[in-house]
Amino acid sequence: MSYASEVLEKVIEKNPAQPEFVQAVKEVLESLEPVFEANPQYQSEAILERITEPERQLMFRVPWVDDNGKIQVNRGFRIQFNSAIGPYKGGLRLHPSVNLGIIKFLGFEQIFKNSLTGLPIGGGKGGSDFDPKGKSDREVMAFCQSFMTELFRHIGADTDVPAGDIGTGAREIGYLFGQYKRLKNCYEGVLTGKGLTYGGSLARTEATGYGLLYMTEALLKDHDIDIKGKTVCVSGAGNVAIYATQKAQQLGANVVTLADSTGWIYDAEGIDVDAVKEIKEVKRARLSEYKNYRPNAEYHEGKFMWTIPCDIALPCATQNELDVEAAQNLIKNGVIAVCEGANMPTTLEATKLFQSSNVMFVPGKAANAGGVATSALEMSQNSQRLSWTFEEVDSKLKDIMYNIYNNIADAAKKYGMEGNYVAGANIAGFVKVADTMIAQGVV
Repeated sequence: MSYASEVLEKVIEKNPAQPEFVQAVKEVLESLEPVFEANPQYQSEAILERITEPERQLMFRVPWVDDNGKIQVNRGFRIQFNSAIGPYKGGLRLHPSVNLGIIKFLGFEQIFKNSLTGLPIGGGKGGSDFDPKGKSDREVMAFCQSFMTELFRHIGADTDVPAGDIGTGAREIGYLFGQYKRLKNCYEGVLTGKGLTYGGSLARTEATGYGLLYMTEALLKDHDIDIKGKTVCVSGAGNVAIYATQKAQQLGANVVTLADSTGWIYDAEGIDVDAVKEIKEVKRARLSEYKNYRPNAEYHEGKFMWTIPCDIALPCATQNELDVEAAQNLIKNGVIAVCEGANMPTTLEATKLFQSSNVMFVPGKAANAGGVATSALEMSQNSQRLSWTFEEVDSKLKDIMYNIYNNIADAAKKYGMEGNYVAGANIAGFVKVADTMIAQGVV
């Protein structure tokens, strides 16, 4: 049995009720086999055993009082997975689906995503099963203050720097930061995604979506394909999907779909980004309202199954949203490239189907790294007490995404897997962390 297979068996045995975490570990370890054969020191140094076990796992209760005066109790998490190359960095997800296994999957992915950026940040993730939807600002503040009252003792600008994620936007970050400052009596860049008036970075809101398109553009250019004029399907309707749509349109592509948790829209003339921003960012409403802005558009209830013909697919919603049936729909309709805007939105089976069908496929740990890269740029600005212009940040972001593409393409080619960007991303992200762990000893 190979080294990777042995470790995977141990991971499955130790984490029997965490399918998302096991899925993420399996996807990484399977593609690293050639690396272990060429570098036996990784096995002798037990790198896989160490890298698949978080350095620290925090789980705590979060009591808060709702607007009816009733006490509510949620569960909070922070997984500090790997700090070999820098302080832990990763978002806080607020969603009813959050559990320990999902946070561990996200934190494990974050190790390699952060490594790929080339910036000094380790892997971490956190969150809670609290649902901010339908809650008043006062209730969200009460939850955030209680959550931070426990978390503050475990984080810091040089220790662990959380950020936003699903359910954690500007409002939540503001409340979390205010409580941290109050408890620590310290003004530091402990969270990213902050408001511009208190240490936030220009272009951070746009970063994950814009970065996704810079990656897509780099991929297509490397294959002598122009993104201009291409038809694009996007899933999701949050921050990543909105700004991916905006940047795709700026690059000359035509985005025709978006989807939220209750349904999806098809607008053959191209998505009206301003309308979606008003629906989602101002009204906090559902995409079903889109027809009020564009009567000729179609709205469909239920799960988006990628049935609309397109050249490029950008899944930007949540994990495992794009399954085999959806992949078959895309392949049948002639898709040429799939780049993940969310964290592991494509199932392993669907990923393998794309690869075997010669569809260019870039995984989220590379394609959606623009968000965490710009978060690291925000950390740099905080450390220097400076603010860079939008153009400066956007330019650095584009360079980072193009460098990531070049690195994952080169890594795949080095190990005889040219064009396999999943393997390339895993290898390029892993080797940097593994070599650093060896240099730092058994810690």
